[in-house]
Amino acid sequence: MIKKIIVKGIVQGVGFRPFVYRIAKNNNLKGYVKNMGNYVEIVVMGNKDDINSFLDDLMTKKPPLAQINEINVFDELNESNYKSNYEDFIIEKSQENKGNKEEGTIPPDVAICEDCLKEIMDKNDRRYRYPFTACTNCGARFTIVKELPYDRENTSMDEFPLCEDCLNEYKNPMDRRFHAQATCCPKCGPEVFLTDKNGNILYKKDDAVQNAVKLLKDGYILAIKGVGGTHLACCCDDDNVVLNLRNRLNRPTQPFAVMTKPENLNLFANFDDDELNLLKSPKRPIVVLEKNEDYDKYFSKYVSNLNSIGVMFQYSALHHLLLETDKIAYIMTSANLPGLPMAIKNDDILNNLKDIADYFLLHNREIVNRCDDSVLKKINNRMIFLRRSRGYAPEPIIVNNNPAIKNNDKNILCVGPELNSTACLVKGNKFYLTQYIGKTSKYETFNYLNDAIKNLMKITNTNKIDAVVCDLHPNYNSTKLAYELAERFGAELYKIQHHKAHAYSLMGDNDVFEDGIFIAIDGLGYGEDGNIWGGEVLKYDKNKNKMERIGHLEEQYQAGGDLATKYPLRMLLSILYKKLSRDELIEFIKGYDFFSDKDLKLMLFQLDKKINVVNTTSCGRILDSVSAMLSVCYERTYDGEYAIRLESVAENFVKKYPKDYKKCVEMVKNDIKIKNNILNTTDLVYNCYKMLLGGFEKEFIAYYIHLALADGLSEIAIKNAEHEGINYIGLTGGVSYNKIISERIRQNVESNGFKFLYHRRAPNGDGGISFGQGVGYILNRCYDY
Repeated sequence: MIKKIIVKGIVQGVGFRPFVYRIAKNNNLKGYVKNMGNYVEIVVMGNKDDINSFLDDLMTKKPPLAQINEINVFDELNESNYKSNYEDFIIEKSQENKGNKEEGTIPPDVAICEDCLKEIMDKNDRRYRYPFTACTNCGARFTIVKELPYDRENTSMDEFPLCEDCLNEYKNPMDRRFHAQATCCPKCGPEVFLTDKNGNILYKKDDAVQNAVKLLKDGYILAIKGVGGTHLACCCDDDNVVLNLRNRLNRPTQPFAVMTKPENLNLFANFDDDELNLLKSPKRPIVVLEKNEDYDKYFSKYVSNLNSIGVMFQYSALHHLLLETDKIAYIMTSANLPGLPMAIKNDDILNNLKDIADYFLLHNREIVNRCDDSVLKKINNRMIFLRRSRGYAPEPIIVNNNPAIKNNDKNILCVGPELNSTACLVKGNKFYLTQYIGKTSKYETFNYLNDAIKNLMKITNTNKIDAVVCDLHPNYNSTKLAYELAERFGAELYKIQHHKAHAYSLMGDNDVFEDGIFIAIDGLGYGEDGNIWGGEVLKYDKNKNKMERIGHLEEQYQAGGDLATKYPLRMLLSILYKKLSRDELIEFIKGYDFFSDKDLKLMLFQLDKKINVVNTTSCGRILDSVSAMLSVCYERTYDGEYAIRLESVAENFVKKYPKDYKKCVEMVKNDIKIKNNILNTTDLVYNCYKMLLGGFEKEFIAYYIHLALADGLSEIAIKNAEHEGINYIGLTGGVSYNKIISERIRQNVESNGFKFLYHRRAPNGDGGISFGQGVGYILNRCYDY
């Protein structure tokens, strides 16, 4: 009996062909396994029982990093084609298959495995303290691949021919490095070297690593080239060192992530099993944890001014070597200037960071695809993506429960929004998100988006695009790119409103396509009425396949337009302008000593005449205004700063004033005013103003505004769901990362008997917009009525 088997999924770069070889031999089969560039082809010859046993092993014993999405088994009738050629089972040379429409999938980068870690710590092993140790179960994948099929010559390891010892392992079917494309050793692989800021090499190989450890302990700042990019690293217990990094990097307040060893985590952070297991997982993301009561013993106050700290464990051999120290942790932050992508080429790293880093720990392996660290946080009892990148990209998100998506035969390219951007390529029911891109208003980041799209098309064997989807905002660089791509491919250009894309993302994320009410809250998105939206309640009608806006936060003025997003006192002035007399307003705002008299007069003139004044329903702007009112933050230095820092203040309320919780809840209940599905936010901010003048604690006021927004939006959603007989209420958008607001909305929704939808596979914020654009396009354009 002869069977041909086609296997699709993550079956390249994970030791899949060696695995197939071993189970075929164990089951006494002849034939071959071959990488076709976008799938794996297997032919097996033997008796029926052995083949059935092989097929069972194929599913149940697959390598830990493999993911099988589809297996097709065919009877091969012309046995003569095989019997004369295959007297054993072999691994055939890979075959490029560009003409095939099926996509391939390259696995993401994963952390060093325990077997390789033991080797680098074993003085008797030839890979002792070697930073590039890897096997079929671990190491770089996505960041080193140039094209399919995933063979060594198609990766950046092609510059390092295998030595005799490594070649013997590579050819040995019983070795875990059998056909491991990233395998190498000190004799034949890449090497690290330590330079000064002028690029002069000071030390090579392990001497470079050991001297880097000494420099970090002595308080120097190092740029460290890693797997998918470059980190800036320094000790985190010295105020002067941390402030020095902040000043050089022009990152005055944004919290730094740290890298630590598992045994040190409980010294400074609170965590549960879900958070710990994720930190230890092969994906090794940054996980945002709550600081514990001993945190200040080990960290400078300048590492993070929030109640939380972003933490990751070592994920490369180099990291393990660097953390062989008595230091509790090191700051390990992306080495890029604000808004720009990380440098990945040695010359660029030196040129871009020469005024920031004191020393450079570099290596000579090319990073083909830059990839930032992923970031997750536990909200609503699940781990949520703040940033989906290393360890996850380019794994597809698969959507199964909608017939239009299940039967989609178009290649759809979605270019995302402008901030915290990703792109998404849709093929069939698979949604391939790029790694995190960033702020595409910056020219360098815009080019990075373009390059990431080209690379994603290349590694998924995509030569044709049928539709390009973008945001409704006419001035986004991503929108302009969409026009160019649509023209280049002769594809349809389609636009989807920002918050509707958020809602579609939530539907696809949960694989739920029933009638639903969706709360979409964030900082901004271009609305269908030309105003800036950001506090929206949407309804999805399954029968009409229509998403419509049914409610929102009250429209507020933004004095000076976009300047109000940078300076939140402008937003506060714009809101209180509706409630206070001119003299009261001037006296109150002047008390912050932030604006000159001239600026204040200009803003009031703008509001009087409605000149350079934008209307917005943004939830983020309400939080911003209260943040400024409470003197938490007056100027934005990173995206979402005011709201993030205000949340930290609000979190202290229940801890410091637990007896006042019921009082706050009752006040909110009495103060919420909703008319025509519009929540009155002017009075809510005005109430905060009165509480501040009345001597209320800042923590109380901060918690009040969080609770009021959550309860007000919940009320609009619940009443509409009750009226329409809808079972599902969802929450999405960047503000849904706010733990107080999101968990309160979930509590309200579930206590009223509705099913609550929240993200799990795609980011809540703008990093999930491209995914939602893909879902929305298919539902709107490809649905079979």
